[in-house]
This record gives sequence, C-alpha cells and structure tokens, in this order.
Amino acid sequence: MSPSVVSPTLKTTTTSKLITLAAGCFWGVEKVFQKQFAGKGLVDVKVGYANGKPNIGDVNYRQVCTGETEFAESIQIAYEPSTLKLDDIIDIFFRMHDPTTLNSQGADIGTQYRSVIMTHNDEDLTVVTAVQERIQKTFYPNHKIVTYVEPIKVWYDAEDYHQKYLQKNPTGYECANHFIRTEPKK
Repeated sequence: MSPSVVSPTLKTTTTSKLITLAAGCFWGVEKVFQKQFAGKGLVDVKVGYANGKPNIGDVNYRQVCTGETEFAESIQIAYEPSTLKLDDIIDIFFRMHDPTTLNSQGADIGTQYRSVIMTHNDEDLTVVTAVQERIQKTFYPNHKIVTYVEPIKVWYDAEDYHQKYLQKNPTGYECANHFIRTEPKK
C-alpha cells in the first residue's frame, strides 16, 4: 500500500465528492453510513487508516491497534452532492457516536478510536463547522464536542477482510456506541 489522501479503491464519479470520518471502530461506522445512505446518493465507502505519523511505511491493522502510529480507524465516503448533502452526512456522524468522549467509543479506547472529521477542501470545513455548532447546541448542550476537525493528510486502505466486515460477518463485534441518537445527551 502506498499513502495517498484518497483511497485508490474508492468508487467515484465525475461529480462525486469525498469526506473522511473517524468515530471509533471502523466496522460499525461503515455499517451505519451504508445503512443510512444506501440508494440515497452514497457512491461508495472504504475503511482504512488516516492522518497518522508520516513516513512510517505501510500501515496495517496490527500496527494501528498499538496506538503508536497515531492513525485513526476511518471511513472514506464518496457521495453525490446533488442527492446527498454533506450537511446530512455530518449530522449523522455527530449523532451515530459520542463525540464528547476523547479518544474512545465505548470499550474501544485509544487514539486510533478518536472522533475526527478530515476535510478535503475549504467548503467541507464551512459545512462541518456549521453542523457542529448546531449539534453542540441541540444534542450535546451540557457536554463539549471534542471531535478533531482537520484536513485529510494521508490515507491507507484497510486490509480486504475489513472492507464491509459486518456485512460479511453479521455477528461480528460492533461497538455499542454506534447508533443514531434521537435525543440530546443528558
């Protein structure tokens, strides 16, 4: 694998846009977005490792699990902006995990499980900032959102067996924190 900012295997179109997200174990994050947006403008989703230490060579699951690489288990989404708005993706992102916990989701603890939105351009940053401010007030009024927001710097696809893992292994491990919240956090 060689580093890039875009997954070399992510399906895209001439009009699709990209966003990269991390919210704990990438299997559950991928499943939520596939379920929520399949047939609604979602072009493709890949799981992988993003924004870790530079120049460490090929990155793999075993290395990332140590926490020493500083890579986050992430998903990269290609979507059609005419059908699926980034605002809707980011809204689900903030409600499908707990963005008020630092470097953890449920029992998954470490920087590889941090909450982070990796933008691909300035327009992304504008949308992310607006949605985060709205969600902070409506869903987490008594808890500070600690999600990192930063540009995508580097991406490695996860190994093939991780792609669509929970579709292939319906009884596989799924973080209990991955569900869409409908009420504010108490």
